[in-house]
Amino acid sequence: MNFAATAIQVLVVLFVFVVGLAFLAALILFVIDRTQTEDAVRRNYPVLGRFRYLFSTLGEFFRQYFFAMDREELPFNRAQREWVKRAGDGHGNTIAFGSTRNIGVVGTPLFVNAAFPPLDNQFASSEPMLIGPNAKTPFVAKSIFNISGMSYGAISKPAVQALSRGAAKAGVWLNTGEGGLSPFHLEGGCDVVFQIGTAKYGVRTKDGKLDDAKLTEVAAHETVRMFEIKLAQGAKPGKGGILPGAKITPEIAKIRGIDAGQDSISPNRHDGVDDFEDLLDMIAHIRDVTGKPVGIKTVVGAAAPFVELFDLILSRGANSAPDFITIDGGEGGTGAAPMPLMDLVGMPIREALPMIATLRDAAGLKDRIRLVASGKLVNPGDIAWAMAAGADFVTSARGFMFSMGCIQALKCNKNTCPTGITTHDPRFQKGLVPQEKYKNVAKYAASIVKEVETIAHSVGVSEPRQLRRDHVRIVQPNGTSVPMNVLHPQE
Repeated sequence: MNFAATAIQVLVVLFVFVVGLAFLAALILFVIDRTQTEDAVRRNYPVLGRFRYLFSTLGEFFRQYFFAMDREELPFNRAQREWVKRAGDGHGNTIAFGSTRNIGVVGTPLFVNAAFPPLDNQFASSEPMLIGPNAKTPFVAKSIFNISGMSYGAISKPAVQALSRGAAKAGVWLNTGEGGLSPFHLEGGCDVVFQIGTAKYGVRTKDGKLDDAKLTEVAAHETVRMFEIKLAQGAKPGKGGILPGAKITPEIAKIRGIDAGQDSISPNRHDGVDDFEDLLDMIAHIRDVTGKPVGIKTVVGAAAPFVELFDLILSRGANSAPDFITIDGGEGGTGAAPMPLMDLVGMPIREALPMIATLRDAAGLKDRIRLVASGKLVNPGDIAWAMAAGADFVTSARGFMFSMGCIQALKCNKNTCPTGITTHDPRFQKGLVPQEKYKNVAKYAASIVKEVETIAHSVGVSEPRQLRRDHVRIVQPNGTSVPMNVLHPQE
C-alpha cells in the first residue's frame, strides 16, 4: 500500500509540474504575442492565433489524404498518381464499376472508337524514328515516350541513378536537364539528351560562355545522343533556372562549374542570342562541334514567333533547322519558380502543341523537325492525345517522379523532399533505393507505351504514330464534343 501511495504522489507531482510548465510556456507566449508588432492575428489573439498557422500547414496533408476526391487535386489528382504507381509496380490497371472521371468537363479528349478495330495479328509497335538526318551522328530514338529534363541538383543522386538504369531497361532516353552531365546519368548506359540551359552548366567557361572543348568532351560519350538548347520551360517562361544554395553540394558545383552553397540563378535567355538568326547560328555551331542532333526547348506564347522561325528556316534552307523542337506547356513543372510565371505565363500544351504542329507541317518541315511534347502528360490518354495532335515524341518528368515514389508533397523547391527524389539530405535520400526504383521507372514507361498502343488499336490504327486529330473529340462548353481536326484544322 505504501508503494502505491508513493507512486500516486509522484504522479500528482509530475502532473502539477507539467501543468505548471505548460502554464508558464503559455504565459511567455502570451507576452511575446501581445507585444510583437509583425503579426496582427497573434497580437489580437495571443497563443490561440498560433493555431491558425498550425492548422493551415496540416490542412494540406488532411486535404490530400482524407477530404479530396480522387479527381479533385492539383496539379495531379489521386487517380492520376495511383495509375502511375500501379503501372510502376507492374500491377494491373483495370478498374471496375465505371469511370470516376467527369467526361463532361470542357476540354476533355474523347477518342473515337472504330467500328472494326484491328485484330490481334494486325497490331504493331511504334517504329524507331530518326532524328537529325543531317548530323554526323544521327539518333534513332526507339520509344515514343521518354524522360524529360530533370537536372542533377534539382533531383538527387539516387533519383538520377534510378532514372538512368530504368531508362536503359525500357529503351527510352533521359534528358539531363540544364544542370550538366553527371556520372550518374551515364552509369545506367541509357540514351542521354544533354540540355544546354542559359547558364550553360557543364559546358561553360568561367564567365558563362559556351566552351567548345567541354562540348566536345560531352559529345565524346557515345550514349549522349542529342543536345537540347533550353530557351524556356513551363515552370517559368522568361526566367532562368533557380537552384537554392542549400541544394548545391561541392560535387554539384563541380559538375556545373559554379560555387558551392550559393543560389544558382540562370540568365533569362542565352547571351548573344538576340533573334532567330542568332539561334539558328547557335544550333549550327553546336551541331558542327558535337556532330550530333541539336534541338530547342521552349514555351509557346503566340504563333507569330514560330511563323517567323519557320520562314527563316525555309529562306536559309532546311539544313539550318533545329532537329527537334520540344514544346513545354505553360502549366508549370518540377522546377522552383515564381507563382505568377507558373500560373499565368505561356500557353498550355493542349493549345500550343496543335498550333505548332500545324505551322510546322504547313511549312513542309514535318520530316525535318521532330516535335516533342511536354507538360503534365503522365497517363496514357495524355500521350495518345499528344500523338494525335501532332507530336512525334512525348516526354514526362513528373510521371517518372511518381513512378519512383513521389507523393506530391510540394517540397521540390526545398531540401526536405520526404521521398528522397528532390533532396540532397542523406536522411531522406536513403529512402530511395536505385537498385529497386529503376524497375518501377522501366515498368511505368513500358505500361504507358502498351496502353497508348491499346488506345491506338481501339480507334482503328495499328500503332500510336498513326493517330490523327479526327480520332479525338474535344468536349465543348455546351456539353457536346467536336473533332479536334475541326478545332485545329490541318492543311
